[in-house]
Amino acid sequence: MNRQDSPLGYKPVGTLLRQFAIPSIIAMLVGALYNIVDQFFIGQKIGELGNAATNIAFPLSISCTSIALLFGIGGASAFNLAMGEGDRDTAPFYIGNSASMSVICGILLSTVTLVFLKPMMLFFGSPADVFPYACDYTGITAWGFPMLILQAGGAHLVRADGSPRYSMLSNLTGAVINTVLDALFVFGFEWGMKGAALATVIGQCVSAAMVILYLCNYKTVKLKLMHFIPRFRYFLRSASLGTASFFNQIANMVIQIVLNNSLKVYGAASVYGSSIPIACVGIISKVGMMFFSFIIGISQGLQPIVSFNFGAKQFKRVKDALLLALKIGFLISLGSFFVFQVFPRQIIGLFGEGSEEYFTFAVKYFRIYFFFIFINFVQPVVSNFFTATGRPQRGMFLSLTRQILFLLPLILILPLFFGIDGIIYSGPIADAVAATVTIIMAVVELRNERYKM
Repeated sequence: MNRQDSPLGYKPVGTLLRQFAIPSIIAMLVGALYNIVDQFFIGQKIGELGNAATNIAFPLSISCTSIALLFGIGGASAFNLAMGEGDRDTAPFYIGNSASMSVICGILLSTVTLVFLKPMMLFFGSPADVFPYACDYTGITAWGFPMLILQAGGAHLVRADGSPRYSMLSNLTGAVINTVLDALFVFGFEWGMKGAALATVIGQCVSAAMVILYLCNYKTVKLKLMHFIPRFRYFLRSASLGTASFFNQIANMVIQIVLNNSLKVYGAASVYGSSIPIACVGIISKVGMMFFSFIIGISQGLQPIVSFNFGAKQFKRVKDALLLALKIGFLISLGSFFVFQVFPRQIIGLFGEGSEEYFTFAVKYFRIYFFFIFINFVQPVVSNFFTATGRPQRGMFLSLTRQILFLLPLILILPLFFGIDGIIYSGPIADAVAATVTIIMAVVELRNERYKM
């Protein structure tokens, strides 16, 4: 496929970014809603311990997302690069292999989780009073991991075919079903944590079924059974291009586990106790996901535009698309900063009642931990840019800067001197340093001669 064959090569980048980013943002928001909706109903019905339990289970949701992005973004990038280079014979193998490997890895993760459920919940930092709720919730959601991964990863494969609206619809359908069933199972049937978990799994299964239906009717290329048979060269290529997003999520998972355990230890030594910080941070993290849904959606919408035009050597269009994505990301980040600083208590109050200590900690954590959120757009966009242009090593490095290189050591070191406040202040420090590194790498990249042609 050449520049004249695809609108990715000639339509205005602003039009393309809007076309691909808006459905991506909605799809990401819908994905975040799975966790937010459960948190809302559990918080209203069960309260603080239920909210804490979903946070204990959260690392497994992140691990599903990491696999989905590994093969979803990776497969989509490999497909678009191949199509941009005119290689229509190889391109469908990246889609098929990515879909099949998503399901296979989901089955493996589900099996491991169900076999080692109780040790996992303890390892993830569950206090004794939260433990039974965490086991009830995860013991059911684990059955849906293959569908969750296929749904989330498949959304990128659908978008790569030029159908961002269908991708959005599949996610939206599952989220609506989840919301309706949450209300029915949690409040109507009084099933508590198990009801919320079951509603989530059913919604994921419906979304995954819609992805499977689309893959059977792929538009750009014809997908055959042979394309879905795992072959090392194809899924390895996809995985290599998805490593930045994968390791970014793995870093999030590691941080979540360390954070839960640190909150448990240092919370117990404070006036808040161990459960309040875990519950509050769980809610705030998922609210933060709503913000990152916009930023990651923009970076995902940028991916096919950048991949195709980089493969077609249309470098000015590549640069224009990146700069536009960064400008939009800045405006969204600035708005989020205002909301998080002005309305933290009101946001927390949406997820149930709590003690005065509960709200005191939540407001403090919200305002300080997300203080530099107005620059948090840089790292996801630039990291995905490098991945989309076939340089996953740079993207992977940037994806690890904030979480592993900066935030993790700070979470481990600062509380030794400042107690639980050290955990709170680790966030903004890591944000500022990571953004600085990312900006330097972006400036160096854009000074390359190819972008001046």
